[in-house]
Amino acid sequence: MKTKLPIILSFDTSGAYCAAALCRGHTVLSCRVEYMKRGQAERLIPLLQEILDDAVLEWTHLDAIGVGVGPGNFTGIRISVSTARGLALGLKIPAVGVSTFEAVSLDIPSPHVPAVPAPRDHLYVLPQASEAPLLVAANFVSDLPVHLPPSADTLVTNMAKVAALRHEDITKPPVPLYIKPADAAPSRDLAPIILE
Repeated sequence: MKTKLPIILSFDTSGAYCAAALCRGHTVLSCRVEYMKRGQAERLIPLLQEILDDAVLEWTHLDAIGVGVGPGNFTGIRISVSTARGLALGLKIPAVGVSTFEAVSLDIPSPHVPAVPAPRDHLYVLPQASEAPLLVAANFVSDLPVHLPPSADTLVTNMAKVAALRHEDITKPPVPLYIKPADAAPSRDLAPIILE
């Protein structure tokens, strides 16, 4: 008896890009990456529709959503995760959060340290799968077997592959993987008084 391969739509906006891939099992049906510093929120849904159109599929054909949860750009992660949660709720399918660490490590069998570039010559690293991720200076890991993310298209495709492996076991919606607080700070101004 042949089992149906899951159709997974994955996307990631944790970097300076909007990336999406559509896979049936491990076969890539369509993949697109658009590099941009801002505008991911406006571009993401139209890009996802284009990916589906490329493969002549509809939203209702999807078995699950794969979404990059970070680490990376604070706002970009929020865009992807909130979109994935909304789509999963509307389509009644699971949304699988996939960290960039998982996507980097997918095809690397040897011991290694997955890493993601961070601002100011730092890296987000996952020393071992059982440990919490860290933010470290890039020169701190110079003698470790560090693996940085591949191209954005490979990264988002790996996210779809991870989601295909895990989508049947998902019980909770994806959540952002923030390693450090946002750079933005609350306003120091007093809140306005609301007149009645």
